[in-house]
Amino acid sequence: MRPDDLSDIDRYIARVRTVLSLLALVSIYLDPVVGGAFSIELLALLVLGLHLAYSVATLLLTARLGISPRAVRVCETLDVLFATAIALVTEGLNSPSYVFFCFAIVAAACREGLRATLRITVASMVLYFASMLLLDEAGRSYVMRPAYLGLIGCLVGFLGQQRLSFERQIRELEAAAQRHDIARSLHDGYVQALAGVNLKLETCRELLARAEPTAALDGLEELQAGVAREYDDVRAFIRKLADVPAPKQVAGRLALGTLFHLQVEVTAKGELTEQVLQIALEAVRNCRLHGKARSAEVRATTTAGVIHVAIVDDGVGFGSTATAPWSIASRVAESGGRLSMLPSDASGAKLYIELPID
Repeated sequence: MRPDDLSDIDRYIARVRTVLSLLALVSIYLDPVVGGAFSIELLALLVLGLHLAYSVATLLLTARLGISPRAVRVCETLDVLFATAIALVTEGLNSPSYVFFCFAIVAAACREGLRATLRITVASMVLYFASMLLLDEAGRSYVMRPAYLGLIGCLVGFLGQQRLSFERQIRELEAAAQRHDIARSLHDGYVQALAGVNLKLETCRELLARAEPTAALDGLEELQAGVAREYDDVRAFIRKLADVPAPKQVAGRLALGTLFHLQVEVTAKGELTEQVLQIALEAVRNCRLHGKARSAEVRATTTAGVIHVAIVDDGVGFGSTATAPWSIASRVAESGGRLSMLPSDASGAKLYIELPID
């Protein structure tokens, strides 16, 4: 599963752990398990208090920042160790510690599937059985109770693994459906458009061969207009795939021939250099097509191990709620850089980019 798929599960597990800790504390205080009714021995109170503090800390962590896979392993280990400690300080044969072992097993099944669940189950069985042997002065054996943990672990582990398998199959089916839709769109739209371009070029070549340049130029102009339309359609299709809103169309200004000043002085490895050039190319396209700028400047320089890219034009600029151009922003993020955008409604666009050199 992806990390974002597990965030809700992690938060729910943390909530249940906190509720379980509070219920155990209250039930041991009310029931005559340790020290009699309405009292708790100091050692038991200390262990249960530590478990409550651990539960609340985990709850706050998952609610604000989420939890990493390494932290999940730590929590699984702590859940089993706390269950063992609670069994030792609360008369393990009769205490509510059994439910803490069950919680550790079920939590692993909900999040990770069969293998992790069996690992937690075996550890819980061994530690629970060992705690019973330490506390059983009469030498009695309680084999069935650890066996119950084993049965619970096998069952919920299997169910957890089935859930993971179903989710993986659903994602595969969704991906296959998306690939089918993309293939159909490309075949029915853009492939046919390319076939039309090829036929038009063949017609223009025959007109030139018959010494009819005027007709050939008319055909090329028509072809250029068609390619421009298809270019816009492809850009819109790509934005739809990336779930990026289309830029607002600017009325009242003509697409003028933008005058560019381009300066690139970069010393970097090939992959990063290619990213810089792609950013500069996208900036030129945006300034000319969307910004409707009369003049623009794109500068890329290297200073102290950092590539600085400045994109400035005198076009329509960005509104106060505008976001950075998607293609440029994605390349900056991919390179581990930082992008700053100065909003301006009338004085042009201003983008400043910093890309670290590895």
